[in-house]
Amino acid sequence: MKAALLDTNVVLALAWPNHQHHAPAHAWFASHAKEGWATCAFTQLGFIRLSSNPAYTPSAVSPRDAAALLRRWTGLKTHRFWPSPNADSATIYAHTIGHQQVNDAWLVEVARRNVGRLVTLDGRLRVHAPEPGLVEVIPT
Repeated sequence: MKAALLDTNVVLALAWPNHQHHAPAHAWFASHAKEGWATCAFTQLGFIRLSSNPAYTPSAVSPRDAAALLRRWTGLKTHRFWPSPNADSATIYAHTIGHQQVNDAWLVEVARRNVGRLVTLDGRLRVHAPEPGLVEVIPT
């Protein structure tokens, strides 16, 4: 199986026990982490930004503490950091119909360019996959 780029919500669900999808994310991770998993700059920044936002979680921590927690996760042997493509390729946005889908389409492209798959909790991201198996949705 291809390595998995975890989207920001999956990383948040793994890290925070109070996340509504903590259990399904952990079940997925327990059975798939050995295949290899990845983050990119965008998913890492999203994790730090949301983990430190008290409007997002009552358990908000400082950005510094969120980065430290992220370092513990990304220090696991099965983790890879994936480089990101330029964001100006028109082909990335072939199925994007509005501004709220830009990040989703771009993450699918990060996974594609790194010969992996994007793992998400949001089934709507499948629309951006130019090939089958590029987006995996964790059942919730």
